[in-house]
Parts: sequence; C-alpha cells; structure tokens
Amino acid sequence: MYARRRLARRGDTGAAPVSSGAGDNGESARNRTRPDQMPSLFDPFTTRGLTPPHRIVVSPMCEYSSVDGFATDWHLVHLGSRAVGGAALVITEATAVTAEGRISPNDLGIYTDAHVEMLHRIVRFIHGQGGAAGMQLAHAGRKGSTARPWEGHSAVPEAEGGWIPVGPGHEPFSETYPVPRALETDEIGGIVDAFRDAAIRARDAGFDMLELHGAHGYLIHEFLSPITNKRTDRYGGSFENRIRLCLETTDAVREVWPEQSPLWLRISATDWVPGGWDVDDAVELSRRVREHGVDLIDCSSGGLALNQQIRLGPGYQVPFAERIRREAHIATGAVGLITTAQQADEIIRQEKADCVLLAREMLRDPYFPLHAAQQLGGKLPWPAQYLRVAPDGAPRRQSRGD
Repeated sequence: MYARRRLARRGDTGAAPVSSGAGDNGESARNRTRPDQMPSLFDPFTTRGLTPPHRIVVSPMCEYSSVDGFATDWHLVHLGSRAVGGAALVITEATAVTAEGRISPNDLGIYTDAHVEMLHRIVRFIHGQGGAAGMQLAHAGRKGSTARPWEGHSAVPEAEGGWIPVGPGHEPFSETYPVPRALETDEIGGIVDAFRDAAIRARDAGFDMLELHGAHGYLIHEFLSPITNKRTDRYGGSFENRIRLCLETTDAVREVWPEQSPLWLRISATDWVPGGWDVDDAVELSRRVREHGVDLIDCSSGGLALNQQIRLGPGYQVPFAERIRREAHIATGAVGLITTAQQADEIIRQEKADCVLLAREMLRDPYFPLHAAQQLGGKLPWPAQYLRVAPDGAPRRQSRGD
C-alpha cells in the first residue's frame, strides 16, 4: 500500500513539498555510519508525497501500438502485467503532448481530452494492484513522423499519415528521417502550453507522478545540446539560453501539477559526442531544475547523434546517477543494462541512486520484482489470484485505494 496524501486539484495550496533529497527518505547519506543503515532495494522510498514500498520502477518503453494517440488494450495489458508483477511504480511510454510531437503515428498521446478515459482505466488497474502510476510527457521534436522500428523507422510521408516535425533547427537526425521545420521564437510558448495542458489531463486521469522527457534526442534534449541547438535567439547559444525551454516547461507543469505529487525529469547525461552535452552540463541542469520543483533525475544518455560512441556494459549509466546525486543534491534513478536483483540491490545499497528503472528486463520478466524479492530474501505482496504459487508466508496484495 502506498502512503500518499489526498490532493486537491489545480490550485492546491497544501504544505510545502516533501523532498526525497539525495538520500533515502530525505536522510543524508553522511549521517549513516553502519552498513545496516544503508537503504536496500526493498526499502520504501519517498518522492514528495508519494512513498512506494520499494525501489523497482518500470521505465517508459515505447510500444507503438496506439491509434490517433489513444491507449488500447495492449497498453492495459502491457502496463497492467508489470503492476501484477509487483512494480512499485509503472510509468507509461513517452506520451506525446501534441499530435506532431509523436515519434510515430502509432505513439501514445495525451493531447486531447478524449484520451483521458482509457488512461484512467489503466491507472485504476495499476492502483488495484497496489502500484503507483506515472506518465512520461514528451515531444519528439525533429525525430517525429517516423515509422515504427519493425517497419523501418524511416520518415512517414504526409500522404501516409506523417507530418513535418519541428525542432530547434532544420537539420534532420539522419538522411532517412524527415527534415524538420525550425520553430519560430513565438511558437515555443505553444509547446510549453501543450505540456501544461497534458499535465492537467494526466492529473485528471489519476496519475500519481509525471516525468518530463528531456533525453534521447527529442525536443527538450535538442534544445539542451549545442550539437542540435544553433539558434541565435533567447533559446540558443549560452547554457542559460539552451536550458530555457526545459525550465519553462518544468515551471508550466509544476504550476498545474498537485503540490505533493512528484515531478521527475529524464535526461541524457551525455551525448557521447565530443563538444556535445556532457555530464558537467547535466549536473548543473539538475541543480537548476531542483529549484524549479523537479524531485528526481532519471539518468539516461545518448540518442541525439548518429556518431555517438557509447561505452556499453552492465549498469553503464549508473555513474551518471551517482555523480548527479552527489553533486546536485537531488534524488536520482539509475537505468540501463540493470538485469539482476543483486545488481539492482547493490546500486541502492551503495547509494549510487535512489531507485532503479528497468525496461528490457521487465519485458523479459514482467514479474521481476516478485522474483527479485525471493532471490534477496524479501517478501512482496502477491495478487490474491496467485497466492497458490506464492512463497510461503507471502502477504496478500491490497489495492492502493483512491
């Protein structure tokens, strides 16, 4: 069961936010002196007014299975099965804030009120399994209007349902991607407004947390990186100008998102390209957004440039989470090639991150949290329907309740 305050809707004037800080439930790491005081994978974790019972989170994963932005039965089963599997927090795929902000014509969207009903059904199911529901808000920028990966991932012509994507400039991601239209300065406010409106819809659908997608070469990341942002207006040039869209979007969402509900930001901590966005930039951005109401940095990397040189390996992005946590004094999530219970637990115990976000491993094993608890000697609640095969003494799962 989650400890989450009942929240007012827009205009909430509740108490000051409960910060997750850069340690377990706000406790400073330097105050701990014994190993048994260190957090573990199955300890609760507070992020503002939400306290998941453990630290395994379902990372956003594009499914390319929507029609006109609507969630379908596939999303209910995909996200719902991870909730059945015991995930503490289940986050939707990158959910477009405008139709033109989709990666493909088959992306999930939240750019019309009609999208809310099915999303609310999914949230209810996740809550019924004792889980919290999160949504990642996104705009694809210049990487929009492309086919699904299994259909070639190249440009979709306008005659076949595609569109002209937008970005900070005119340069396409690759020669097979569409050529974007550069956003005019006075158009950028409309993008910010779209994120705000999407946050209101996510709130009305019942989501418990939001994550802004500022990674993987999509619009916010395109503005952050000097590789793709060569603008000469107030959104380009200096570091302060390049982070402006990110900060304005954060402020707009935080304005309408309930005070006690967490807001996370996914970033690419580095472009993996010389002269691009790097970890120093990521640390400074994390400091800035913390002051604008972001509660956790979800630390990914890359996705902006074809000539990136990623050094892959188990947990290869964990050092980014560890450094940002230490230097920016903000909670972080670790993601990327985290594949075993022991590895995930070690990340938490060594205080390299406050939670782990699993994607591909959750595709391979939707019940990873239940299996991890067994391997590490912990006990998670099981669905009543599955108690006949649960470990001895496993408690029956309760609905989170609303």
